[in-house]
Amino acid sequence: MAWLVLIVSGFLETVWAVALESSKGFTRLVPSLVFGVAVTLSMGGLAYAMRTIPIGTGYAVWVGIGAVGTAVYGMAVLGDPATVARIGCLLLIVSGVVGLKVLH
Repeated sequence: MAWLVLIVSGFLETVWAVALESSKGFTRLVPSLVFGVAVTLSMGGLAYAMRTIPIGTGYAVWVGIGAVGTAVYGMAVLGDPATVARIGCLLLIVSGVVGLKVLH
């Protein structure tokens, strides 16, 4: 169960990162509220998962999922460059996250 919560929390990191950008410095109400809810749930889930998952593994997986999710969102929705090098680097992060789970 801790791993499932950690993965969901990682995806919520993507949600709060996107909402933070959309809030335009907390000047827009709805994205600011989405940010607040998502960051609270994401951190709460991370805290719950780290009751049984080692801190180094849990934090690296959480950040990795959030970073890859945010980068993919940027490429798919915001027009960020989707170069072969960028995609390759994101795949390296994914492989690291998978490796941490397998070696846990």
